[in-house]
Amino acid sequence: MPSRRDSGAWMWAEAVELLDRAERLHRQFFRPGRPGTACATWTPPVDVYETAAEVLIVAALPGVLADQIEVAVEHGVLRLAGERTLPCPRAGAIHRLEIPHGRFERRIELPAGAYEVTRNELVAGCLVLALRKLG
Repeated sequence: MPSRRDSGAWMWAEAVELLDRAERLHRQFFRPGRPGTACATWTPPVDVYETAAEVLIVAALPGVLADQIEVAVEHGVLRLAGERTLPCPRAGAIHRLEIPHGRFERRIELPAGAYEVTRNELVAGCLVLALRKLG
């Protein structure tokens, strides 16, 4: 039977391997975008909450200005799109680049019904949308 110390070392090795695998996948699927590119290079993570009166959506968009975000509700789908520009000049050396930049797009299927956007604001790097249920 392995000792408690061996079990801890095994669990640590597994955790390190999972983190390494996650970083390889991130590098594989995240391709830095070029300014003005028409197709999306990343999708922002979102949280979606529903109450009896509205659907609340919070999208993580660090460094994205309000005028760089497009919001549309079409055929039961909320579409968020825009662009995050690289915040530092390209002349310097980049030591680590984890926050995606370039064109983004996210489509979120909404629960059945009609909606009206009643709140659309940036709060602490997140886009907060409130969609009031109509009818």
